[in-house]
Amino acid sequence: MPMIQTAPNVNLHVEDWGHGQTVVFLHGWPLSHQMFEYQINQLGNDFRCILIDRRGFGQSDKPWSGYDYDTLADDLEAVFEALNLEDITLVGFSMGGAEAIRYISRHGSRRIAKLVLLGAAAPKMLKTPDFEEGIDKEVFDEMIENAIQDRAAFMESFGKDFFGVNLLNTPLSSRLLDWFHGLAMKSSPRAFVNSILTFSQADLRADLAKIDVPTLIIHGTGDKTVPFELTAKAMHAGIVGSQLIAYEEAPHGFFYTEWPQLNRHLTEFITSSVAIQEKVLS
Repeated sequence: MPMIQTAPNVNLHVEDWGHGQTVVFLHGWPLSHQMFEYQINQLGNDFRCILIDRRGFGQSDKPWSGYDYDTLADDLEAVFEALNLEDITLVGFSMGGAEAIRYISRHGSRRIAKLVLLGAAAPKMLKTPDFEEGIDKEVFDEMIENAIQDRAAFMESFGKDFFGVNLLNTPLSSRLLDWFHGLAMKSSPRAFVNSILTFSQADLRADLAKIDVPTLIIHGTGDKTVPFELTAKAMHAGIVGSQLIAYEEAPHGFFYTEWPQLNRHLTEFITSSVAIQEKVLS
């Protein structure tokens, strides 16, 4: 698949696999489209799966600027226009979920049939006077400082929290953890840090009211990276008619740790006529 160019002259790496109903996957920070391997291996048999490396990550160009949600949403529109995509099920994980929300808020839902938010870092993360339940700014400042000082060491520690690895729980092999570490280190240092600023400072609360397509929210209640109470419940309350599925005690990286049931829920939602109701699963 050739690179697709967005403004100003930024080339995005796009994979276009399979046939059938179109599903577009937006990866999380600081990974790439390859994080969805355990979804595509199954869903690619039944759907047309399109995966995009965000600017600054994976195999896409790594410009100095453009890591705000408005620019990222415009990048998506350029890809959708170039491929003439419509009737899309848009699946966004973590930062990709917030990006998907801003895309619909900014460009409308003309091309979007359904929305799936996986561990989405939205609608708001940072503690402010009007959002006292948010995360202290010092937490994000420390992330940035650690990334600047020793990005590889920071990712080693962050990756363990990401997947819920501790002395009593090892949900993935050390080799697989190394692989995800490698995906993260392919990002540019500039994109790595600026994206922390973006997802920590963004306020998408007003964007939620503009979501007018059937929406499925899936989130782990054991998520230490993007806390369930702070994000999933707020999105569910703010997106009219949305469906919430909670994976009990699952970490942020449930796209791997819970991949069999996630793939089942994605397939059911993509193919369903969508009867929306809250559903909490253990």
